[in-house]
Amino acid sequence: MRFFTPGPAHHRLGLVCLGVGLQHGALPTVGPRVLDHHVAVVISTGAGWYAAPDGRRTAVTAPTLLWLTPGVPHHYAPDPGTGWDEGFVDFTGPAAPTYTELGYIEPGRPVVPLSDAAGPRAVIGRIARAARRDNPLLEVETGAAVHELLVALRRARADLAPDGDQVLKALARDACLPLTVADHAARHGMTLAELRTAVRRGAGCSPKDYLLGIRLGRAKELLAATELPVAAVARRVGYDDPAYFSRLFTRRVGMAPVRFRAQQGRTVPGGWSNQVPTPTIHP
Repeated sequence: MRFFTPGPAHHRLGLVCLGVGLQHGALPTVGPRVLDHHVAVVISTGAGWYAAPDGRRTAVTAPTLLWLTPGVPHHYAPDPGTGWDEGFVDFTGPAAPTYTELGYIEPGRPVVPLSDAAGPRAVIGRIARAARRDNPLLEVETGAAVHELLVALRRARADLAPDGDQVLKALARDACLPLTVADHAARHGMTLAELRTAVRRGAGCSPKDYLLGIRLGRAKELLAATELPVAAVARRVGYDDPAYFSRLFTRRVGMAPVRFRAQQGRTVPGGWSNQVPTPTIHP
């Protein structure tokens, strides 16, 4: 186990790591106790129990995440006969409420089944290796890894398909078609409420914001990499009214499409490829 005391400047980075630990076997019971910060406890093998504030116990079977959130009493332990293998990370910071809003941290769901603990456990291992007393980058390196850990935990949740939610993948594929959110819901045989729930669970935002993010990203690519008129860019990303597209782009991006092109334009002969280069193949 290692514990740290990051300074005020480190807290302004958004998240800071307060401690990390890797332990296994017949570990002692934890709590009942209340903390003033977050702890992610990743159980990779074994079983045990978690007790809610009202005393009700939930069986814990690996792979599982235990979310310990500020101000909430918690009490848990591995089975004394079998024990378990756990890695934990203590963290806090001003970005935590935003991660909670996006669904990466779930205060109301302290026991979260995982499909695979390998990804989160690898991040915890990197934090532990960075936790050398003589590491001058310790606070920044471990704080950055906490952001990575939250992404890895979100990706490993057992209630999401291993390769991502199929509804989200379909929405991303069709995002630039001139369809309303209601049209997308109908294409998937879902009510608007069902689509909102599915997108909120998988992406942490509304269907409208999810589609808008993809459309604006594509619009930026076309503005930067082509000489298409703004009206043509608008049509390519699903907007028949170029004036509306320009207003929307300006409001969300902070500058008009023509100004974005003036700053970011990088038109090259033959256009751009969507393939991410592999260093060994495309040095």
